[in-house]
Amino acid sequence: MNEVKLKKLEQTALRVREHIIKLSTDGGCFVGASLSATDLIVYLYTEFLNLNSSNLDDPDRDYLFLSKGHDVPALYGTLVEMGVLEAERLQNHLSTNDHIYWHPNTQIPGIEFHSGSLGHLPAVSVGVAMDLKISGSQNRVVCILGDGELNEGSVWEAVMVAHAHKLDNLIFVVDRNNFQANMATEDLIPLEPLVDKFEAFGWEVCRIDGHNFLDLEEAFADLPYKKHKPSVIIADTVRGKGLPSIEARADRWFCNFSTVEIEQLLQELHGQQKAQIDSETLVVR
Repeated sequence: MNEVKLKKLEQTALRVREHIIKLSTDGGCFVGASLSATDLIVYLYTEFLNLNSSNLDDPDRDYLFLSKGHDVPALYGTLVEMGVLEAERLQNHLSTNDHIYWHPNTQIPGIEFHSGSLGHLPAVSVGVAMDLKISGSQNRVVCILGDGELNEGSVWEAVMVAHAHKLDNLIFVVDRNNFQANMATEDLIPLEPLVDKFEAFGWEVCRIDGHNFLDLEEAFADLPYKKHKPSVIIADTVRGKGLPSIEARADRWFCNFSTVEIEQLLQELHGQQKAQIDSETLVVR
């Protein structure tokens, strides 16, 4: 990857993070997880997927399913930067006059399937990948999952079916930010050794730094890793990436910041002093 492309990706990701921060007020959003997935989503939409603003309905397009639907602010921001979604519409977040909400909605251009109930879209992805195989299409199917989402049994049922049907056109991407809601994954239901688990289910596995665009380029360039086998990329990420004041914090998964805090966070994103955050946190048990 040359320096020009790398700089462009970094600048796009920065603008997407700005969109996410601005969405985390007046009702809030799942900002921590959205920031951890930003680089993954930006790379997929701008560099990997055969998908752009002019071919959203093209039968030869690639498919992306955002199974961890709470990360949709990162997807909204990316669609804005692609020119698919008007930036002004983000001001309608949580308004009954629009479909800009906490979960992906197919009324938004570029979103393939509704999600929100975790563990559902791996099976949808498998179904689409099977259909494409049967029809002889060359389309690829990518499904982004949260690491906490891997506690759902339906995920592993889909993993088994994908292996059984030799779906080498299917790629899972796990956003491994080490948190599920407001708990560390390893304190709730430990996931490691995650590579061994996927390999035991017959998948080819690659583990990378999910914030390193050079790693992302290398990982996605080699797909599928083995003919007749599905692939999974485990992307190690940081919850709240880009905002040191909330990075890797269990209590900052969903945030509803004040206007003052939003301005401070935008400054922090650009390398200025850390924001002073006093807003209450959301706790789920």
